[in-house]
Amino acid sequence: MAFVIDATLEIDAPAELVWQVITDFPRYAEWNPFLSDCRTTLKPGDPIDLQVNLFAGGPRPQREWMLTHTPGKEFSYRMKPAPAGALRSRRSHTVTALGPNRCRYDSHFELAGWMQPLVTGLLGARLKAGFAGMTAGIRQQAEKLRKQG
Repeated sequence: MAFVIDATLEIDAPAELVWQVITDFPRYAEWNPFLSDCRTTLKPGDPIDLQVNLFAGGPRPQREWMLTHTPGKEFSYRMKPAPAGALRSRRSHTVTALGPNRCRYDSHFELAGWMQPLVTGLLGARLKAGFAGMTAGIRQQAEKLRKQG
């Protein structure tokens, strides 16, 4: 059974503004406690290079691979699957307009494979806290930018 972290929240900002926040990768360090840097073209098949704040020693580099990208709507990526089905992941961000100044943000993370119980036993609480911080940061940043105007 996969380890899944899902979060959905409504944001008092236009979908376009939330999309701008989650794709303005050079500014992640300003609002994102989980990923201090992110670089990608968003093109499926291309790498996505992350600096993940998972441990006390500071950010650690992690390379994953873009799966999907629908401009203004969603993007997803995954780690390179480990040999013999040991570990695989999927991460997605989806933005849905609920009106001109309100939207829904959906965050999904899934980790599976026979090593998943060990990895989530060691890192599960940190992953949950990291994704929660990132999700809250998206809302705060988008609503702050909306107020600035």
